Amino acid sequence: MKRVSREEVRKPAEYAVFRDEFRRAVLEQKDKRRVHVGSYLTFLFENHDTVLYQVEEMLRAENITSEPEIQHEMDTYNELLGERGELGCTLLIEIDDPAKRSELLARWKDLPATLYIETQNGTRVTAQFDARQIGEGRISSVHYLKFPIGDQVPAKVGCSHPEIAAETVLTPQQAAALCRDLL
Repeated sequence: MKRVSREEVRKPAEYAVFRDEFRRAVLEQKDKRRVHVGSYLTFLFENHDTVLYQVEEMLRAENITSEPEIQHEMDTYNELLGERGELGCTLLIEIDDPAKRSELLARWKDLPATLYIETQNGTRVTAQFDARQIGEGRISSVHYLKFPIGDQVPAKVGCSHPEIAAETVLTPQQAAALCRDLL
């Protein structure tokens, strides 16, 4: 997938002029790329525009204007994108109650290894995840995942963890958006 390049990234003052329109367009894309699985898991599949949006929003929020800091933000967010044949996503584990969240994130330490995409031909591809997001006693509530599905068409997103096993069938719009990312 095409990475965000320095030429595309506007400084905060320039971005402010286009922000509302760009934000609307990216949020519309995110709607097609957001997959809820069960009660707690939300997968947001990233693409070039969602990453560009994240970079520009970060520069805006923190008023970042120095080239090394801009490059750092680009490098950080470009890591979310998959390579050819690979889907990159942000997983959000959404638990409102802080005490419950702490308890469950400790119990679900093995959760990332139970996440998968099932393709139209029935192949289950498990997530590749960053082990740095798993601490001594718990996992993080946000994970960055990659699914190397090659040229297969994604059909379902799921979790086989025994406590929260669930699966969501992708809508035709979701599947089409993800297929475009694989090119």
